[in-house]
Amino acid sequence: MHGGPAADRPRPGAVTRGPQRRPVPPPWQRVPGGNFDDPTELMAPLDRPTDVIAPVDGRAKAEPGPPKGQSLARSSSMMAVANLASRVTGFLRQIALAAVLSFGLVNSSYTIANTLPNIVYEFLIGGVLTSVMIPLLVRAQKEDADGGEAYTRRLVTMAGAALLVATLVAMLAAGPLVALYMGSQTTDTANPELATAFAVLLLPEIFFYGIGALLGAILNSKGRFAAFAWAPVLNNVVMFAVLVVYVLVPGEISLDPVRMGDTKLLVLGIGTTLGIAVQALVLLPAIRRAGVSLRPLWGWDPRLSSAGGLALWVVAYVLVGQAGLIVTTRVATASDPGAYAIYSNAWLLLQVPYGVLGVSLLTALMPRMSRAAAENRFDDVVSDLSLGSRLSTVFLVPISVLLTFFGTEVGLALFSLGAGNAGGGAAKLGTALAWSAFGLLPYAITLLQLRVFYAMTDSRTPTLIMVGIVAFKIPMLLLCPVLLPPEDVVLGLVAANSLSFVFGAILGQWVIARRLGHVRSREVLSTLWRTLAASVAAGLVAWLAGLAVQAAVGSGSAGTAWLVLAVALVVATPILLVGMKLLKLTELDPLWRRLPGRLGR
Repeated sequence: MHGGPAADRPRPGAVTRGPQRRPVPPPWQRVPGGNFDDPTELMAPLDRPTDVIAPVDGRAKAEPGPPKGQSLARSSSMMAVANLASRVTGFLRQIALAAVLSFGLVNSSYTIANTLPNIVYEFLIGGVLTSVMIPLLVRAQKEDADGGEAYTRRLVTMAGAALLVATLVAMLAAGPLVALYMGSQTTDTANPELATAFAVLLLPEIFFYGIGALLGAILNSKGRFAAFAWAPVLNNVVMFAVLVVYVLVPGEISLDPVRMGDTKLLVLGIGTTLGIAVQALVLLPAIRRAGVSLRPLWGWDPRLSSAGGLALWVVAYVLVGQAGLIVTTRVATASDPGAYAIYSNAWLLLQVPYGVLGVSLLTALMPRMSRAAAENRFDDVVSDLSLGSRLSTVFLVPISVLLTFFGTEVGLALFSLGAGNAGGGAAKLGTALAWSAFGLLPYAITLLQLRVFYAMTDSRTPTLIMVGIVAFKIPMLLLCPVLLPPEDVVLGLVAANSLSFVFGAILGQWVIARRLGHVRSREVLSTLWRTLAASVAAGLVAWLAGLAVQAAVGSGSAGTAWLVLAVALVVATPILLVGMKLLKLTELDPLWRRLPGRLGR
């Protein structure tokens, strides 16, 4: 399938001496030579690939990269702040949603319907936009006499028309799309009719998601990152307003029969789509300030065809991932009315620490790895992979351990408001969080490993690794309703999801080792056991302190949960830091230098 003599391909790990002309990679392996960050990663779904396309002529003057030794923290600080605001406000929105809808049929139907625009958008054009649009725009800006203006206008015109058609087709196919993910029969645990009604109102998000991603790509290609990074915060603010209106509007959403004209149904569906529309349209002032014209310009540019081959692997990646999601939603909706909403919210909660720490780190590392791979400096690629894995370990393992010990308290503290704890939903969500927390680090490392392959201009291997992950996960998902009672199936689902990323991290490390010869796994494992030892010690002491608090004031309420969490943090933090210091975790040396007194010395 991928013909051509082996001698024509770059040999990873080869030692070169003196100036040599780099071999030209085959078309399916070409990458952009751009030395720019890709902040769209912050806004994209976390497993969306960032594939690459043919470089600008290698003889062109390369833009300077960041200074050698530049701090990763400094490189990603703005993204971390924007992403923190987006993740936190987004999670607060989910808390408010649970307080209003609880974790029953309405919430699960809404959650599944709101997943559909993301899936269809990603399948049709979203992955392609993320993967190839920024390099295409940069290339046009460098090569075209008009600085890429005509190309940009033509791209916006063609993509806008395609998005509009895709949105209309998706709305017409709302029923079959819902049936694909949750079946077509209304039961005590699933209501496809309600999910379909929500889908009709939510699927217009496809158009605004696509336009927003395209405008963000244009801004990023111009070196303007702030507007796109902060836009989701405004979407979350709109959703808060929508939920207030939803509560104030009289009546209830009818389930038997489902009535499309229900006021509450319309407020929630149209309001959610309005938030995505605002998220896209708020980028227009930044587009104007960047001097970009969006006047329609019809006609096809042959350069747009160059992304076709890469798009096939992007589509394959998305389709493989959706196979696992389809099985998850079907098993969840067949077992318990609120299972899928609990599953979705538990996973979203895990995304908060990853989104703030993991994504920001990955965003800073990706251009460094891409530059190193483009220059055949594969030892530097391995070094960055090791550094990213170790820093992820130091920051994410303590969070995973504390969530394992105190997941139930986190669920009660965050989701006991309003109807959120109806039927014990908040406690069950917290338990699901505890059962899945161990997957946080493997998830982060797996995504980092996939970016190594993208940096090496390989968009095929990440798709094949995803095939392995999903093939490992699906049998476990199907066994959950066989081995577990219905009320505990969601616990099996979240655990299976996390186990699949453990498998993915091991598989990815093995494949990279075969490709590059070494991956410095011993360094990562050394950091892992030291961090895990310090974290478990701190977690155990904090857990005992939490038990003492519960024995004194009782348990099961949101107030007690907040008190237990506060005591746990106060107790665990100094023990964790002392343990890490004693175990000589060098990744935290910058922190020790900033601490006052003897510890700093």
